[in-house]
Amino acid sequence: MRTLIAKLSRYLAFRYNLFPGAYRRLCNPGPDEYAEYLRRHGGFYAMGEKCSILTSTVFTDPAYVRLGNNVQFGSCCVLGHNGVVKMLNRAYGVKLDSVGKSDFRDNVFIGYGCVILPGVTIGPNAIVGAGSVVTRDVPANSVVVGAPARRICTVDEFIQKLEARTAEYPWAELIYGREGAIDPLLEPELKRQRIAYFYGQSPSLATAAPEARKS
Repeated sequence: MRTLIAKLSRYLAFRYNLFPGAYRRLCNPGPDEYAEYLRRHGGFYAMGEKCSILTSTVFTDPAYVRLGNNVQFGSCCVLGHNGVVKMLNRAYGVKLDSVGKSDFRDNVFIGYGCVILPGVTIGPNAIVGAGSVVTRDVPANSVVVGAPARRICTVDEFIQKLEARTAEYPWAELIYGREGAIDPLLEPELKRQRIAYFYGQSPSLATAAPEARKS
């Protein structure tokens, strides 16, 4: 019964944008599916292909947001306006406005916990590390981190570091041989090897009760 309700919720959300909260709660859509839902009903200025957006990502003003191709978001917040204006207008009798676009070019990744302030362009080919606060444009081929975010290397340099690190892992051949970003057939073995590498023990021992480990 729950499966039928979830299917109906997905249909109503995608077709008519009805009950979006129920859709997120019942269907728990993955980032690719949710990006497709937002393409249809998110109210973005524009959105390219193969984007990925977690349901926990917040866009305060989607009308000012433009996404290129292959833009991926962790749980983050994209701001389109400065909320202090309302307080200042009331307190000081002024009439202020402070808004800006959020322009994500092709091949951009925004990490977990990032805050993107209004009026910035990111990329193309850029990575914003977890927890960063982006206050100004991120140039092409850049990796930035921090609050405020600053450039630490190029994407090309970052890829070289990751390639070297990947080659050192005992499970490197599994990574090279898997199909796509995630291969369900290989994930259990990858997890087993990673846990053994990190902790020097098997997953079954690591998850056993303390009494069992002592024995």
